[in-house]
Amino acid sequence: MPGRTIGAGKGAPVTPVIFGLAGPELRGDERALFAAVRPAGYILFGRNIIDAAQVGALTAELQTLGAHRPIILIDQEGGAVARLKPPAFPAFPPASDFAALYTRAPLSAIAAARANGQLLGATLSALGLNANAAPVLDLCYPATHAVLASRCLGDAPTAVAALGRALMQGMAEYGVAAILKHLPGQGRAVHDSHVALPIVDVDAGALARDIAPFAALAGGAPAAMVAHIVYPAWDGAQPASASAAVISQVIRGEIGFDGLLMSDAIEMAGLAGLGDMAARARAVITAGCDVALHCTGDIAQMRDICDAIPMGTDSTLIARLNRVTAGHAACDGDMVALAARRDALLGIG
Repeated sequence: MPGRTIGAGKGAPVTPVIFGLAGPELRGDERALFAAVRPAGYILFGRNIIDAAQVGALTAELQTLGAHRPIILIDQEGGAVARLKPPAFPAFPPASDFAALYTRAPLSAIAAARANGQLLGATLSALGLNANAAPVLDLCYPATHAVLASRCLGDAPTAVAALGRALMQGMAEYGVAAILKHLPGQGRAVHDSHVALPIVDVDAGALARDIAPFAALAGGAPAAMVAHIVYPAWDGAQPASASAAVISQVIRGEIGFDGLLMSDAIEMAGLAGLGDMAARARAVITAGCDVALHCTGDIAQMRDICDAIPMGTDSTLIARLNRVTAGHAACDGDMVALAARRDALLGIG
């Protein structure tokens, strides 16, 4: 089943990629490349972060490099996955804390998740960030890989959807778009796709449980990330991120997600079988991802990727990008009060 090709529609051309940066300031070669190819967006990691003033200056410069407003995102889930760290930035609890509270007091857990989303949104928007790679909607199973387990919002689809929705809505109140992950669900994976290609070999009936939280939030979510996992029930040959069948039939079809779809990071070993970075980027775009995510900041790889998937003006892509970046930050976020409310609900402190 064919994927979509960049090239049709109206609007300023963009390259359907999100790139990482090498360090805390833009280098000259990065600035020149980004101005020329106009990436759809950028992702920040710990190597790009010193303090609030530096991050704000970096995001402000990134905003000037294209004719469109780029996505500027970060992985700030809380717990083990937090690129902004104390003491320069507030700490955020892991998803498992909200899952644990939900088993005792569901309404309190939802309220705590909403406050946590608001605090995330207030923190990120103040830095010029407009998207966050969260919440994780993967279900937690007894065999879920340790790298993922504490990042899950629980083991029941209803609970995960309720907590994920609260986090998503809280961030949106402060102008930060949620990026749901990892479609179509990787909780059953017993291997880490950073180091190997997992295979989740269960039938479609079992997988229906895993996709339920994503389906519940699909209508309101502006963006989502696709996993590098093979699901033989849907496609035994390609990982989901490079599978036209999974993207069109399951993610766009059964789940009903119509927002911006990005691959997980293409440098992960789960995609090693697809070739070099240019081949991987081309594969995920051809399969139907709107953008390829490349995080390393390697300038040579970025140039190769841009040669493989050149700029275009696909109207659907532009509309989906605009939906992610359309949020406006609230002006009166009291971070101390938000943190106090969240922590009181979670019993922290």
